[in-house]
Amino acid sequence: SLVIRGEKDEQAVLCSKDKTYDMKIADTSNMLLFIPGCKTPEQLNADQASCNIIHSQIAGFSNNYWELRRCRPKLKKLRKLLMEDPYEGPDSQNDQTLTFSKYTTEDLLSLIQASEEEIMHQLQVIDACKIGGYWRILEFDYEMKLLNHVTQLIDSESWSLSKVPLRTCLEELGSLEPTEMIEHILLGYGRKYTDDGEVYFEMHEDKICRAIAQMLLQNAVKFNLSEFQEVWQQSVPEGMTTRLDQLKGLALVDRTSRPETICLLKVEDLPEDNQERFNSLFSIREKWTEEDITPYIQDLCAEKQTVGVLLTKYARSSMQNGVKVYNSRRPIS
Repeated sequence: SLVIRGEKDEQAVLCSKDKTYDMKIADTSNMLLFIPGCKTPEQLNADQASCNIIHSQIAGFSNNYWELRRCRPKLKKLRKLLMEDPYEGPDSQNDQTLTFSKYTTEDLLSLIQASEEEIMHQLQVIDACKIGGYWRILEFDYEMKLLNHVTQLIDSESWSLSKVPLRTCLEELGSLEPTEMIEHILLGYGRKYTDDGEVYFEMHEDKICRAIAQMLLQNAVKFNLSEFQEVWQQSVPEGMTTRLDQLKGLALVDRTSRPETICLLKVEDLPEDNQERFNSLFSIREKWTEEDITPYIQDLCAEKQTVGVLLTKYARSSMQNGVKVYNSRRPIS
């Protein structure tokens, strides 16, 4: 089945179970006729001798049709809706009083311009979880609190980061936080597997380092890069190694300033429209190297499209000190 999605102020899209299409009306010089019970040549008897003229009633006609073009699902709104009321934990006062900003799967299907599979996949990507039948995103400080409980337990028990037992985590931390939240954080920051009938998690080093970097960076406008790297390495669990490539699409390093600096710039905070995205990036920084800009435009690539194609269309290249850089094709106000 197909469904047309979009609110009154949005351009309509057509969705199948797993894909999203832009809809555009197209004219045709061939008149299209609608005939009830119409038979195609293949359905008619192949025996020429039994051919009869069939009288058909034409029920209607059309001179245009909808042209469909596969497009990126419009998923930015999903995070925005869930961030209206992030989950701050079972003791939060807000949670007991507000219900108007909570969304079920049905609500999201009617509000988000994407197919069901694309929406469900994106809910996984943004680590949303179902609480009381509603999809929720954990408030960042609460998420960090849960992650901290888990990493401290791993440290105190001297467990290997590749073999964290679920049952013990739930037993030890169940008195501090709801067990489903402990399991959710393990699923978000680890890979679940079974060994000898026991459930274990292999923790994702890059994801944990990235979250801790975000926690440090959100408290400052800009950070001295070398100082940040030092504090960051000291803040992550023992045995983990921090690397700047863990921060793609999360933080921006300025190598031209003296001393070098780093600041928070999250790709999910940037506009979804291609031109608006480039305008926003060029207002933050006039000239970008391909390496720096790629994490911030990668998600704009349509099927079989490369970052290079996007840069050719929306940016102008030049050489600066032997390095290729990109700037805006139009003046940025």
